Amino acid sequence: MATMADRDGFIWSDGKLVPWREATTHVLTYTLHYGAGCFEGVRAYPTPTGSAVFRLHDHTRRLFNSAKALGMKIPYTPDEINAATCEVLRANKLREGYIRPMVYYGAEGMGLRADGLKVHVIIAAWPWGAYLGADKIEKGIRVCISSYQRPFVNSSLCRAKANGPYFLSMLAVTEALRDGYDEAVMLDTTGHIAEGSGENIFIVVDGELHTPELDACLDGITRRSIMTLAREEGLTVRERRLTRDDLYLADEAFFTGTAAEVTPVREVDGRPIGAGGRGPVTEKLQKLFMAQVRGQRQAHADWLYAVK
Repeated sequence: MATMADRDGFIWSDGKLVPWREATTHVLTYTLHYGAGCFEGVRAYPTPTGSAVFRLHDHTRRLFNSAKALGMKIPYTPDEINAATCEVLRANKLREGYIRPMVYYGAEGMGLRADGLKVHVIIAAWPWGAYLGADKIEKGIRVCISSYQRPFVNSSLCRAKANGPYFLSMLAVTEALRDGYDEAVMLDTTGHIAEGSGENIFIVVDGELHTPELDACLDGITRRSIMTLAREEGLTVRERRLTRDDLYLADEAFFTGTAAEVTPVREVDGRPIGAGGRGPVTEKLQKLFMAQVRGQRQAHADWLYAVK
């Protein structure tokens, strides 16, 4: 079975396409040791008028904001990154797929001070189906409350999608899988619901959507999209602190994210959510979202960035 390092195709690296297997870096690269870097998860979808990247401008803006928060200056413009994203999709002959841009420091020096280090940018793309399993899109997933917490808001850069803090997400999902679950829900340092290991979370209570405030979770682009679509459908959306029993007692729950898209949660810590399957509000928003990303709706045409 081929690994991520052993694939055909091309990766955009510092302004040029590099054969996939040659897109390597040195073991003393600063970001490998200290986690100082940032990344995005982006998806391209087939639409009636050709391949399109969902909300590429927003993803690129967040990438630049993450780099700014970390004190890293990306040596390209947002337009150049957007063009490179399309170039990668074309080079790999992908009409749909997952896209991973990353900004990282080079190996010009060692030690905590990031003086004189070059900022590198890569963009890779590959086919990737339903992140949590195609069958789970309909029947939902089983999750647990993790023993790992999302970092305190002042101990991390909560607006940055930074490499380093994701080691906690890795520990959380590894623990969940070890214990027989599909995914984890992390609490914040006050004990309130924060997010999944790599997803935002919503619950449905009496026909209303509730989701954690942004000081407890990443400002997810799929999260934003679902909130917009829900409000357009006449649903009330509330951003507030959620307790563990808010989640246990919810009528419905679901995760959102670029990789996860809209994935129902059917069970938390052995407790069924609602009827123990995908609920009607979740199903409605799931179908709206998939129609949106595949260009089957007239609204929000600006969310689709055509690959030309």
